[in-house]
Amino acid sequence: MSDNARVLLISGSTRNGSANTAALVTAAALAPERVTPVLYGGLADLPAFNPDHDGDLLPPAAAALRGEIAAAAAILFCTPEYAGTLPGSLKNLLDWTVGGGEMYEKPAAWINVAAPGRGGGATATLASVLSYVSAAVIEAACRDVPVPRDAVTREGTVSDPGFAVAVAGIWTAVLGYLDAAS
Repeated sequence: MSDNARVLLISGSTRNGSANTAALVTAAALAPERVTPVLYGGLADLPAFNPDHDGDLLPPAAAALRGEIAAAAAILFCTPEYAGTLPGSLKNLLDWTVGGGEMYEKPAAWINVAAPGRGGGATATLASVLSYVSAAVIEAACRDVPVPRDAVTREGTVSDPGFAVAVAGIWTAVLGYLDAAS
């Protein structure tokens, strides 16, 4: 691996005050020197996936997403669970990755910040889609780290010290995977 790893952070939530987005903002702030975290902010701007537009007619927002994925050494997701699965907006984002091939063998992991016993449907669906696009899931970095609502600050970060400890372990696992793969 090169000296610096660009890691794309993708929240599956479009909600203001989201614990999922706060978790990734906090993970970015706690990233080790060797990591350049990039928080993806285009989820709400992606048009609905249309296979007719997957090619020469690729919408600019989808092209930008694919460029961000291609430029990343790894991807870290954090998503809520809606109706027992991924939110439609995140599934739409993942649909835009199928035809481009940027996710092929791309190291990826996720953080589930839902309350204990929750969020499993979203992570199971995410695992299924990542497998379908042939991403390389970093199992050691996939963690359930519940974040209580009162731990999300007004600044949009997570104040729970236990979360910081868990994130350090996630970064260690991501960097370990990237080092071993290089």
